[in-house]
Amino acid sequence: MNTPGPLPTPDTLVNVPRLVTAYYSLHPDPNEPGQRVAFGTSGHRGSAFNASFNDDHIAAITQAIVDYRRSQSITGPLFLAQDTHALSEPAFTTALEVLAANNIETMVDSARGNGAEALAYTPTPALSHAILTYNAQRKSNFADGIVITPSHNPPEDGGFKYNPPNGGPADTTATKWIENRANEIIAS
Repeated sequence: MNTPGPLPTPDTLVNVPRLVTAYYSLHPDPNEPGQRVAFGTSGHRGSAFNASFNDDHIAAITQAIVDYRRSQSITGPLFLAQDTHALSEPAFTTALEVLAANNIETMVDSARGNGAEALAYTPTPALSHAILTYNAQRKSNFADGIVITPSHNPPEDGGFKYNPPNGGPADTTATKWIENRANEIIAS
C-alpha cells in the first residue's frame, strides 16, 4: 500500500479565481522587460499575477503566429491543444477567438464540447503527432499547431508554444520573429 505524501501547505496553493481574474484584468507594460513576450526554449511562459502571461500576451502572440503562417505560406489547419494548468483554459479561449477572427481553420480535441472536457486535454506529443500525421502525404497546405502548456513550471504559470509543420518546437528564427511581432502588437 502506498502512503500518500504530505498535503500542500496553504501558502503553496494557487487562488485560481484570482489568477484568472489577473489574466483578464492586468495588462503588460511594454516598457517593462519582465512583462514583454519572451520566447524561451520552446515558447512564452509567465504568470498572470506579474503581468507576464495575460489576455493581451496571448492575443498578440496568436496574431503574430497568424502573421508568421502567412509569411511562410502555411495554409493548412492549425491544431490547438491545452493542458490542465489554470491559465490554459482562458488562453485557449483567447487564442481561438484570434484564430477565428483570422479565418484560420482550427482543429481541437474531439472530446471538447461533448461533455467530456476533462478528456480534452492534449499532451504536447499528441499535438506533434497530429501535425505529422496530417502532413505526412502532403505536398502543400501543411498544418502546424499551438500547445498551451508551461510544461513543468509552477501551477500559477501559463505557457504558449508554437509547433511548425515539422511537428517539433519552433526554431529560434521562428520564435524570434513571433516574439518581435507580438511585442509590436502589444506596444501599439
